Amino acid sequence: MIIFMALLTERSIDMLLKFSRAGKSSTYGGVMEDSFGKVGRILLQVAVLVNNIGVLIVYMIIIGDVLSGTSASGTHHAGVLEGWFGDHWWNARFFVLLITTLSVFAPLACFKRIDSLSYTSALSVGLAVVFLVIMVGIAVIKLISGTVMMPRLLPDITDFTSFWKLFTAVPVLVTAYICHYNVHSIDNELEDSSEIKPVIRTALGLCSSVYVMTSLFGFLLFGDGTLDDVLANFDTDLGIPYGGVLNDAVRVSYAAHLMLVFPVVFYPLRLNIDGLLFPSSGPLVNSNKRFSLITTVLITLIFIGATFIPSIWDAFQFTGATAAVCLGFIFPASITLRDRYAISTTKEKYLAILMIVLAVFSNAVAVYSDAYSLFKKNSVTSVL
Repeated sequence: MIIFMALLTERSIDMLLKFSRAGKSSTYGGVMEDSFGKVGRILLQVAVLVNNIGVLIVYMIIIGDVLSGTSASGTHHAGVLEGWFGDHWWNARFFVLLITTLSVFAPLACFKRIDSLSYTSALSVGLAVVFLVIMVGIAVIKLISGTVMMPRLLPDITDFTSFWKLFTAVPVLVTAYICHYNVHSIDNELEDSSEIKPVIRTALGLCSSVYVMTSLFGFLLFGDGTLDDVLANFDTDLGIPYGGVLNDAVRVSYAAHLMLVFPVVFYPLRLNIDGLLFPSSGPLVNSNKRFSLITTVLITLIFIGATFIPSIWDAFQFTGATAAVCLGFIFPASITLRDRYAISTTKEKYLAILMIVLAVFSNAVAVYSDAYSLFKKNSVTSVL
């Protein structure tokens, strides 16, 4: 599923770029407006708003889990700061997220060009690789020592409801590959626009490798005990030398990675919100007042969301089943089927139809399954 989703993502981005070239559009919103008018552009901007705010809330939640700890499945998992210094008011979740927002997110969000984030982005990739290498190393050591139990290889399907629940993973996988809103910004800043496709393929290949290896080795280590946020699992005794140090290295490296990725996702969010609220105004980079106001309001909303939403799964399910699937597949496929310049091949149109059918079906099932599970849970709670 991870690899299949990466291949579909590459094709959907190719569709966007093809019609961008034909219509001489320099933004995703411009392509949508070219194909569907003002309504298309507004739909795109709303989708970016929902998706990116949801993703950034997820990032903050994970950082809070890592640094301050979390309570999942009735069990408290200590954060890095709690493990180092004990339980204090200054390493509580709210205070840690507030300091992180003011000292890291706010300064990085103040850059007005996406190429200004090139070094922090490169460092974030390096930190993700560090996280992966350490986790793979731990799994290999435990495999060699024979302390890893054979995990369950197939889903635990006991009834029809549990079968439909499998589809709840689809929105998460869709969200994992959404980069479409940044493609045009990067393409515009490249000296040679033909370089964009190799850049996309390299990025998707790297992401797919990280996703596959993280899921494989994470499940090998923790099996059925794997949490929604697998980083929270790294607060236990791994049963290997220097296990505590490696636990902290895994969690801190990935938390730092997310901190550095934050502004890359925030950049298109601010840009699209400005286009939605001030469509007739000049470029955002030329208005310090507008730039500061939008940045402050958005960061505040994201901070509040991360403080009150308890689980990354809740945020992933909502954004992935709604806005992310539109950004990643439904909008590019619709542009291809609209075919304003009569440049779509028959193969591309069939693929576009397949994208829309898969996206609508899988995410409708995911939303139904989540709603049913929530309703059932609330019913049981009421009875008790």
